[in-house]
Amino acid sequence: MKTTVIIVRHGQSTSNVQRVIQGHHDVAVLTEIGETQARSVGEMLNTLTLNAIYSSPLKRAHRTCELIAQTMTQQGADVPTIQLTDHLKEINLPLWESKSFDQVEAEYPSEYRAWRQQPDAFKMALPGPDGTTTDFYPVREIWQRAGQFLQTVLQNHAGQTVLLIGHSAINRALIGAAIKLGPASLNSMGQDNCAINVLNFLGDWQSGAQLESLNLTSHLGDPIPARRSRFKGPRLLLVRHGETDWNRDGRFQGQIDIPLNENGKRQGAQAGEFLSTIKLDAAVTSSMLRPKETAEKILEHHLEIDLETTEHLWEISHGEWEGKLESEIEAGYPGMLAQWQRYPETVQMPGGENLQEVWARAKTGWQSIVAAYSEAGQTSGRSQTVLVVAHDAINKAILCQLFGLSPKNFWRFKQGNGAVSVIDYHDGPESLPVLSAANITTHLSGSIFDKTVAGAL
Repeated sequence: MKTTVIIVRHGQSTSNVQRVIQGHHDVAVLTEIGETQARSVGEMLNTLTLNAIYSSPLKRAHRTCELIAQTMTQQGADVPTIQLTDHLKEINLPLWESKSFDQVEAEYPSEYRAWRQQPDAFKMALPGPDGTTTDFYPVREIWQRAGQFLQTVLQNHAGQTVLLIGHSAINRALIGAAIKLGPASLNSMGQDNCAINVLNFLGDWQSGAQLESLNLTSHLGDPIPARRSRFKGPRLLLVRHGETDWNRDGRFQGQIDIPLNENGKRQGAQAGEFLSTIKLDAAVTSSMLRPKETAEKILEHHLEIDLETTEHLWEISHGEWEGKLESEIEAGYPGMLAQWQRYPETVQMPGGENLQEVWARAKTGWQSIVAAYSEAGQTSGRSQTVLVVAHDAINKAILCQLFGLSPKNFWRFKQGNGAVSVIDYHDGPESLPVLSAANITTHLSGSIFDKTVAGAL
């Protein structure tokens, strides 16, 4: 039984434009652009059946929610009543609210630096009525609040689809808590105005969620989230290869070099069209046929780019499982497939690899790409955008490592055929990587949901 939680950030607000810290401050309202963004979300969601809608009561979020619901209703959707909850309020920053970012950075330099670089340790000294102060940890508080609320959602809406309308930090806390990240990950995820995120809970709260997609913005006219001009490190567009016949059949491929089928070629072409307006500086692919063919389709819009290949990004070796269906694996290796699906970090593929080996290989390949194009950016004086095309398991290993997650978290991230993820290193290879978007498949089906074949992994 799957519970789907769709999370949306409010539209652009007057305080966003003024670069003023909002928090619980409730003066800001949506701009005209913000209202248009909210209606675009409603148009994107209008075919969905929602069982519940929850919103932050703060004006900018509540108005966004109203406009989404109005738009869906106007297009014939049966929309449930909006429920307001303080659990979805933005992060509480009582000493900073209504001040500009620049002002806060000047007045509270050490606290501001902690907020950006060590959010789990970030604290405010709040004055009490007796002249004493109390240490308050805003990011820890919002993480706890997010986790408590999601547990309530799972209890009340098991097997249903729920829409949550919140803010930048609370949304990141909801996603982080759901996929078992701590408060230190606050600044490791992107969250644009009116971006859409999708979480899937296949079990209870303790089991955690799968992140189906993060920070979708194509309904707003931007294929991928825009970069902030001050950032100087590389941007990497991580793509999974298109569909193969073995994906369609549910056969384990691993390192057997299966080519794209016709739908896979179409997905590669769709990804190419989707990314056609993005200026690329380089492209790297696994040297196996299916990602190489996908990369070549994308680069039809970027003929000036030479495609590099690497074996470090090869798919996991499934050894004796390769070419087999799940039923054949269960017959030949009883119980081992269930172990792979529940405890992947414990499995040694018969005649193949384990995830620790995949982790090491992915790390080597990924870090070499980041380092090379960080250096290229420094040499050219311009941040580099690099296309990287690989496979399901290797991409999941890369995404997990961005957050310091071990192989036991292998199933946390979904990777559809032809999906695009965006990773930014704002200040070079040693800086905190930011997952600015994950598993974008809107260019393939027009839906916020990944409708590509699951395949076998």
